Amino acid sequence: MTTRLDDGRPSATERSGGRPAETEAPGSRRPGPAASGGHPAETEAPDSRPRGAAPPGAVRARTVRLLRPLAYVVLPAEVVLAVLLVGGVRIPGPVWAVAELLAVVLLLAEGVSYLRLRRRGLSRRAAVAELVPDPVLRIMGHELRIMTSLARWVARRPQGVDGADAVFPHARDQAALMYGFAFVCLVETVGMSYLLADRPLVHAVVLVLDVYTVLFVLGLHAAAVTRPHTLTGNVLRLRQAAHVDVRVPVDLIASVRHELLFTHEKAEGELDLAVGSQTSVTIELSEPVDVPRLLGAPRPVRVLRVHADDPRALLDRLRRLTRERTAPSPPQGPPPSV
Repeated sequence: MTTRLDDGRPSATERSGGRPAETEAPGSRRPGPAASGGHPAETEAPDSRPRGAAPPGAVRARTVRLLRPLAYVVLPAEVVLAVLLVGGVRIPGPVWAVAELLAVVLLLAEGVSYLRLRRRGLSRRAAVAELVPDPVLRIMGHELRIMTSLARWVARRPQGVDGADAVFPHARDQAALMYGFAFVCLVETVGMSYLLADRPLVHAVVLVLDVYTVLFVLGLHAAAVTRPHTLTGNVLRLRQAAHVDVRVPVDLIASVRHELLFTHEKAEGELDLAVGSQTSVTIELSEPVDVPRLLGAPRPVRVLRVHADDPRALLDRLRRLTRERTAPSPPQGPPPSV
């Protein structure tokens, strides 16, 4: 026979299919209404991890704590040994063997940790971010964007312009300066190659550095060419080379004006995206936007000074959008007469 409580709910015997309810072990307590603020305690989902296994966050933290100190020791040591070797210093065999062994161990440990993080469900980007410090990732990303911009420049394929309502190039006024700087670097490369011709090893190292410098300078200009300012829908995207990329909602633009400046003093809350040491359009915002620095430090900005090859076109487009946004509503007609 099934018994019911006074409020109409089935008893513990009915809920258990006719079996008597299990009694609690002595000393065990279940949180009642008083422990949960007057409401029945919610049951938690069972943990699917094996018994004794650490949570993924703890595994990632322990892996980072072990690998990063090793990387901070091994990688600078490798650089020091390479510099000594290039300088002609004789390095003892055991020292060289230990350094190379540590480097191999570090690479293997990083690879195994990466695979474990991937098996735990992290994406490739998230797994790499767990193992590599954020400033290092940002510097590597900047270098990769520079080299990618060279390929886009040669192929004439700008980045981020698909679907844009308007595109505003801004690299024209710095072209002569960047070409001149690249030519000077090229002359320096030829001169150093001549001076170091009798030292093949040093000549090879310096030649690699000089060629990379020339490519880096050209890549800075290529990034400015292939990454123009764009206006897409209600978002203004402002960029400078490969290290600044800020999206500004048009709704936040309080005022915009033509202002040609060749000198810029650093001030808190202001960002100058100068091209050829000049800016031509000043944008003031009603609320600050965050423009992270190269290494990721936050930087709230309320005033942006930018340059464009055709500043009037950028100015007119922004003024038209701000006028449409702030235009008064059409007047209502007289109320209907009764």
